[in-house]
Amino acid sequence: MAESRKMTTKEVANEKAERMMNGVAYWGAFYRKNPQRFCKDYLNIHLKLFQKILLYAMMLNNYFMFCASRGLGKTWLTALFCVVRCILFPGTKICVASSTRVQANEVLLKITDDFCKNYDWGSDLLNNEISNKSVGQNNAIIEFKNGSWIRVVTASDNGRGARANILIVDEFRMVDLDVINTVLRKFLTAPRTPGYLNKKEYEHLAERNKEIYMSSCWYKSHWSFDKAKAYVVNFLDATKKYFICGLPYQIAIKENLLSREQVEDEMSEADFDETKFSMEMGAMWYGDTGDAFFSFDDVSKRRKLKTAIYPPSPKYKVPDLALNERRILSVDIALMASKKKKNNDASSIMINSCIPTGNSNYISNIVYAENHEGLTTDELGLIVMRLYYSMKCTDIAIDTNGVGLGVYDFIIKDQLDPDTGETFNALSCCNNKDMEERCKVKYAPKVIWSIKATQSFNNEMCTMLRAGFKNGKINLLVSEFEAEEILRDKVKGFSRLSIYEQNDKKMPYIQTTLLIYELIKLNSKINGNTVKIEEQSGERKDRYSSLGYNYWVARQIEINQKPRKRENIHSSILAMARRPSIARRHK
Repeated sequence: MAESRKMTTKEVANEKAERMMNGVAYWGAFYRKNPQRFCKDYLNIHLKLFQKILLYAMMLNNYFMFCASRGLGKTWLTALFCVVRCILFPGTKICVASSTRVQANEVLLKITDDFCKNYDWGSDLLNNEISNKSVGQNNAIIEFKNGSWIRVVTASDNGRGARANILIVDEFRMVDLDVINTVLRKFLTAPRTPGYLNKKEYEHLAERNKEIYMSSCWYKSHWSFDKAKAYVVNFLDATKKYFICGLPYQIAIKENLLSREQVEDEMSEADFDETKFSMEMGAMWYGDTGDAFFSFDDVSKRRKLKTAIYPPSPKYKVPDLALNERRILSVDIALMASKKKKNNDASSIMINSCIPTGNSNYISNIVYAENHEGLTTDELGLIVMRLYYSMKCTDIAIDTNGVGLGVYDFIIKDQLDPDTGETFNALSCCNNKDMEERCKVKYAPKVIWSIKATQSFNNEMCTMLRAGFKNGKINLLVSEFEAEEILRDKVKGFSRLSIYEQNDKKMPYIQTTLLIYELIKLNSKINGNTVKIEEQSGERKDRYSSLGYNYWVARQIEINQKPRKRENIHSSILAMARRPSIARRHK
């Protein structure tokens, strides 16, 4: 029997190294197939069942889409996937894109402020994997010691040039489809190429790039719904690696991620929006109603205006009128706040920067909007006069039927602003002789368009408004999400403002979103040649009415007047106008 040879020190070391590498290979392969176990064993993160399924699907499939209810933690799950992927697949390059950098940065902040701090020994192991963490406004990246990295980009044309193996688009419904196709998807040039692929026996293990889309649901007429349908078709094809899933708020409640009482309270609020709730919480795509007069696609694609105008302040000056501009203020009036649930009519005010484009045509730019509930006649009248003068408006559109007549009677008299001491000069009517004669102030500028909302007028207004959207003659402000990024660039110190101040800056954009919600939920009834617009039960149409009045005036200007030089366009107004005076308060 041969005597066994004692191994040299070098041989012992080589054997240990080989056993270790075999162990690494075994456990690496195991964890790649079972990422939920890696989270538990290495990161000390215990996942819920639905999280395990989703994480596994993200690792397995080349194309992944998750339509999530608010409260399910899709940003948290996205961040976890990024960490797991970067550790288990060295040299992974991940780009996280969103409509705003702030939104995209949330993924990295989940890693730096959550995973790296709050999971005891698991966080220590994760920190040991990371070589660099930077989550700033201009540069947001997390780099790993194994060559992997996670980088944030803004979903815009400015993001060209980035390269990645995995593309994650957060809140993809808010990203322009052209940007996704022409910019973001171009990031995915070459897949990850580990060294073992150089060996012929491992060629079959070549990897594919990944695309991951996360969002809440939206409208069926939007491109995101078409993309979701395409994913469903490929998901059902066993030969393709596609995955799509939608989970409603009930899952979040069941898993104690969301309070049932909180949801019930939200649903009981007077301004509860069932449509928005079904999309954001119910993971349901919402389609235009069968009787819808305005299509979401026609309206939403007109969100082109990046800059709103605001009432003057110490830090903001209202822009002067452009050449031949008509700045139209419109108001739909509701003076008493309704006590009935979901039925609070409001007074809606909008301002249209109406610009001539040549050939006697004008384009309407809705640059400001605000809503008020429960005001008296005098309170609303004072707001209208303040905005008219401070925003350098040239025209007012107001419904002079019913309660609107009281507001009209207020603004056809000189009025003192009790807050500033400024005297606002009376204004008169320009299109109705009887309404003009109600104004007793001699030489009051004739700038008010009296609206008499008859059946005939309403028919003309709604058809005119729909044509304006279809013909591209109306522009609206971009979404409040896009606006936040714009405001951060244009408003000095915006990020340091309070939440109240930031929301105040975003309010015209938010009001525009609410306007669109209103428009697409309006029903229409056609009787002969007449269209009747009706709101659904529990809904409102005050913003629609204000916009309709405004655009009707713009069309009258377009039809009845050819563009003239700036000094002439207001000649009739300026000849009659008296400058606002400053009245001294009596002590």
